[in-house]
Amino acid sequence: MSDGVRTVPLKGVRGMIADAMVKSLSTAAQLTHHASADATALMAEKARLADTGVKASVEDLLMLAVVRALKKHPNANGKVDGREVYLHDSIDLSVAIALPGNLLVAPAIFGADQMDVSALRTARQDLAARAKINKLTVTEMMGGTFTVSNLGLTRVEHFTPILNQGQICILGIGRMVDRAVRADDGGIELRPHVSLSLTFDHRALDGAPAGDLLTSLCDEVEGMAG
Repeated sequence: MSDGVRTVPLKGVRGMIADAMVKSLSTAAQLTHHASADATALMAEKARLADTGVKASVEDLLMLAVVRALKKHPNANGKVDGREVYLHDSIDLSVAIALPGNLLVAPAIFGADQMDVSALRTARQDLAARAKINKLTVTEMMGGTFTVSNLGLTRVEHFTPILNQGQICILGIGRMVDRAVRADDGGIELRPHVSLSLTFDHRALDGAPAGDLLTSLCDEVEGMAG
């Protein structure tokens, strides 16, 4: 430290993360679409599950919505390598996990398309627990086909997440806020809305199909049911 300035070297895991972020931005044509979805049905589904003894967070239900939307838009589930796009049948959902020391990992839930919300929750919690003790495998760290990054517990509403290097898409989840909407009786009422930001690689996915994917995701959230 000198003259009130503390030097923090970008080395070790933090340095690897920094290098990966720069490489992602320098090798992919990244663009972000933003939207917000009425979360009334999602919150009702969360409460319904709780009444049956099933715990599910907003993030768990949004992961389920992502899987359902990707089944309708398989051209967004995969990776880009050079001049080739690899589309995967299995939805292997990477989940961004913040760790102490300003570190970030995004291991994959393999076969997320075969899971219900309880299985997705269990898998996510398992990854988070093992991430904290450095027990993730290289395959888990490298094998995802789509990433979800959740900042919903902060004041951030929309952001531009950086692609997990090689993947076609990443979804950023922002905080939930109440918005005024037109009620069925013609009046105005407040409803919770969740903010969603979809960054995609324009080399593999054009703006219109990316918009269709984000629209489908909003539809899944707004029509959420077990």
